[in-house]
Amino acid sequence: MTWPHRHSDWASILPEAERVYIELCRHITHYEDVVICARDQDHCDHIRQLLEHSAVKMRRIHIYSIPTNDTWTRDYGPLTVLKNGKCTLLNFTFNGWGGKFANDLDNQVTDRLHALGGFGSVPLQTIDLVLEGGSIDFDGDASMLTTSRCLLTPTRNPHLGRERIESSLMEIFGIERLLWLDHGMLLGDDTDSHVDVLARFCDRETIAYTSCDDRKQGHYDELRQMEAELDSFRTAEGKPYHLVPLPVPAPKYDADGTQLPASYANFLIINGAVLVPVYEDDNDAIALERLGACFPGRDIIGINCLPLITQHGSLHCITMQLFTGISATRQDTR
Repeated sequence: MTWPHRHSDWASILPEAERVYIELCRHITHYEDVVICARDQDHCDHIRQLLEHSAVKMRRIHIYSIPTNDTWTRDYGPLTVLKNGKCTLLNFTFNGWGGKFANDLDNQVTDRLHALGGFGSVPLQTIDLVLEGGSIDFDGDASMLTTSRCLLTPTRNPHLGRERIESSLMEIFGIERLLWLDHGMLLGDDTDSHVDVLARFCDRETIAYTSCDDRKQGHYDELRQMEAELDSFRTAEGKPYHLVPLPVPAPKYDADGTQLPASYANFLIINGAVLVPVYEDDNDAIALERLGACFPGRDIIGINCLPLITQHGSLHCITMQLFTGISATRQDTR
């Protein structure tokens, strides 16, 4: 994760945003380690002090001083693949969601963190392709789910068409199938329809997706068309997917009246648990129950993400999981 600070867009709600990060660290360290990027050494000390007073397992916290533009590590963090049974980290180009926002520092985070030992001795491979982690999702086998609205936008890889992008991703990730969603969007989403707010694999036969039953909502038609696309998809064995609808929370707005992209599909799977964004909404309990049925044997933990969506992202967006076997070096954490 990258911790928010007073020199970022989080400045006006920094205490509220930090409480979300603290809560995440408290839960995640019950199951696994957390690597945190901080703005500078003073920021490192500030974060450590916050966490030490918040029942966080500090032995599982690794903090590094690395400057960033923003906190969306899902989109500029490394993606892990296995090659001959060994981990390799893939470092794609991050261009600020097609040049919408500053990205020069964020695009260097993975390289800098690797140089500091944040990923242990795992090799890092640079990939000459613009790709954000939130724009793709995998079934843990050989299938990828993504959206054409994001991957085919001309502000990301204008020299590549759909077939070239598909063949490149299949080779890079070692997958056999790429499922394209041509519909689906949420009002307030500025990522060009990242799949991680729309539809997610829960296992190789189950997809949880954002569903809207209110015709008055501006994203109703797109989400209904997305649902029809998902219904037409088949597993590698040729069977229909088990589709689990996640309700859309009641509309949430920022101070200027802009609708925010609240989504329960932005959940995070960790060792032994699934962390689910909640929004002080009547639909929170429904989403938790339905996702609980998708992940038997895992703890289902709701995290209040109302502060996060004010910056148009949520829980999955601010985190990037690392594969088992990748570990930080302790001497570089202070």
